[in-house]
Amino acid sequence: MKKFFSLLILSTAVACCPKQAELVSLAQIDREEQAGNFTSAIYLIDLYIAQHKPSADSVYQFQWRKDKMRRIAMDFDKSKEDVLTVVRKYYPDVTDEMLAKWENDKSLEYMIIDGKKRYFDRAANNLFRIDKEAIAKKKEIDQPKATPKDETFQLPALVAQLKKTGRTQSDPVEVKVRATLTLKADVVPDGEVVRCWLPYPREDHRRQSNVKLLSINDSVYLIAPPQYPHRSLYVEKKAKKGEPLVFAYEFSYRSVAEWFNLDEKTLDTAPINPEILKTYTAERPPHIVFTDSIKAISERIVGRETNPYQKVKKIFKWVDDTFPWAGAREYSTIDNIPEYVLTNGHGDCGQVTLLFITLARYNGIPARWQSGFTVFPETKNLHDWGEFYLEGMGWLPIDQSYGQNSFATDDQVRYFYSNGIDAYRWIVNSDYSQPLYPAKIFPRSDNVDFQRGELEWKGGNLFYDVWRFRYETEIK
Repeated sequence: MKKFFSLLILSTAVACCPKQAELVSLAQIDREEQAGNFTSAIYLIDLYIAQHKPSADSVYQFQWRKDKMRRIAMDFDKSKEDVLTVVRKYYPDVTDEMLAKWENDKSLEYMIIDGKKRYFDRAANNLFRIDKEAIAKKKEIDQPKATPKDETFQLPALVAQLKKTGRTQSDPVEVKVRATLTLKADVVPDGEVVRCWLPYPREDHRRQSNVKLLSINDSVYLIAPPQYPHRSLYVEKKAKKGEPLVFAYEFSYRSVAEWFNLDEKTLDTAPINPEILKTYTAERPPHIVFTDSIKAISERIVGRETNPYQKVKKIFKWVDDTFPWAGAREYSTIDNIPEYVLTNGHGDCGQVTLLFITLARYNGIPARWQSGFTVFPETKNLHDWGEFYLEGMGWLPIDQSYGQNSFATDDQVRYFYSNGIDAYRWIVNSDYSQPLYPAKIFPRSDNVDFQRGELEWKGGNLFYDVWRFRYETEIK
């Protein structure tokens, strides 16, 4: 409410004394925002709204610009000393010249915000995932034991079984998930209604079936219809003074692994279904755009290849070889995610998936988004992956972030995730940046993905800093 009253006072002051303040222009706001002067830009936006009284749609967009700047500032909240505390564990004598080198080659991500150099919250740890020398230094000191992910450890046996039986799917596993979303106490005034969208399993995919809602701590809820690409469980609750607001639920489902052994198959050369070709090889700004850099990279890595799966495999290998995994900024703050990966030289699961989709589409391979969670108990996490389409076979899974299996002794296991996926997934989304059900009023915390859930009340969106999503899994 403070912001509302301050804006009301500002509006009244401008109305009473119109000659005391010069009219703010959009160019002024743009200059301040682009320079990283976020406090000034936010002030000018409020002043612009008070002076010009733009339409409701324009006010909504202005509020989003303010929110985006605040989110960036939250992501870039580390000082030089914060970074040095982490780096000195491996480089006790780290110098300003070393920091400058890492900053210049994008290994250490920072921004100038309100005149101060601020480092990305995960920049220091990311340095030891991105810079090759820093990676080696960390290994030398920590001496970690190299082990595959628990779910990928089973790949050789899975591949052998599917080859022997000629099937493309494994036997199902039974998955049970218990999840809670908890809003901190007194974030929302007593008695106010909080709207909550919780991630829920899809029931329209061949790898996921027998979905059952086992319990929920509310008797009234809505499950999004299957046609909504973001599958949610919607609940409303009233806030209580002094108490956290908890949304809790439990469900189960069956999941299977898939693998198609495409290197040993003769692919259908018939023309691709025209509707699929049109929809899933198209650009889709802002994150799927055939920029000059995408075109140049495609020419270099795909060249004159005509076999559709070999195109996929070349893109898959190049992205995996080129871009190490690193903790990501909030997707909502990035204007074009694949270009961000190309510019910064790293990406997390969703970022490299969007890069794969863009390159695949540019090369005439229909590709689309899929996301949710990994559910293996020791490695459970939010996760994004994709699918590509081959005529005669349909939509096939690809996990760009899991990449090549470095522990594999043969290529079928090494490239498993270029035409296969393990069973330990919870599929929530079949696309990105799509509407929720029922519709959300205010800008989402994540306007690309839908995993941790979404919260809002009549006062606006509730961002991740005031609530937490947690989940536990059981697998049989």
